[in-house]
Amino acid sequence: MDDETLNKLIECAINVRQWAYSPYSHYSVGAALLTAGGKIYEGVNIENAVYPLCLCAERVAIFKAVSEGEREFTAIAIATENGGMPCGSCRQVMAEFGLSTRVIIVDTAGHIHADTDVAGLLPNAFSPSDLI
Repeated sequence: MDDETLNKLIECAINVRQWAYSPYSHYSVGAALLTAGGKIYEGVNIENAVYPLCLCAERVAIFKAVSEGEREFTAIAIATENGGMPCGSCRQVMAEFGLSTRVIIVDTAGHIHADTDVAGLLPNAFSPSDLI
């Protein structure tokens, strides 16, 4: 991925945080997912008074893309105030669509806290091949 695309992805993840619905934690998260075809899907965390019903920004972005027929992802940028890492559920959902997907974690100032891939975030991931 070239620098221009990387910067655009990071900027999208930071900017979309404004739409997060986080009245309980006050921890807004934005995600920008880049497909193999070059389209960007954005997502934000959406909280609920019944905590198990909350959705993370990463999964929202992935589910939006999948619901529109996308299955191949190149990269995802995730922005939080402090550069927090994705939860285990998000890591597993990302793994479903490719262990080589690049994952860039940034804070609101755009500083990169981590630049890895899904395999680096979730070693020995459970995958469809484990269902045999």
